[in-house]
Amino acid sequence: MELTDKIYSDWDKLEIALNQRRSAGERIVATNGCFDLLHLGHVRYLHAARELGDCLVVGLNSDRSVRQLKGVGRPINPQEERAEMLAALSSVSYVAIYDEETAHNLLKRIRPDIYVKGGDYTPGVIPEAPLVRSMGGKVVVTPLVPGRSTTQMLERLAAEELAKLMCEE
Repeated sequence: MELTDKIYSDWDKLEIALNQRRSAGERIVATNGCFDLLHLGHVRYLHAARELGDCLVVGLNSDRSVRQLKGVGRPINPQEERAEMLAALSSVSYVAIYDEETAHNLLKRIRPDIYVKGGDYTPGVIPEAPLVRSMGGKVVVTPLVPGRSTTQMLERLAAEELAKLMCEE
């Protein structure tokens, strides 16, 4: 199987694949995010999410929606590269790119049994939680790896660059 075989832009085909798995009694787990700079926190988070069911669908924010959410200069990596890196992980069954700020439309299509977010969220502030529950799904928050977030990594890099510039003066 090619890595790109795990990446779906056609949600109809993804929905068919998930329905086949659901018919076989498998539990569908979903999560979503920008996954701009893949790091240990992401890898552990996705592994933990996959352990909750039989297959894991990762909704990936498009480049446009990352810019809308994170601001100028983001994403660092284009959506095609982010999708391929996620697809390379054994814990990830499918990657689906979406263009909205939230994963509502994608979740309506894939109807996950379990929806997972990282510990920087609480169930009360996850925008997709009411939708998932209304479809009979469960919402789970997994712990984060301390100090491992894309924003923290970018801030550390910026601070190091500033320190280098100041030393050169």
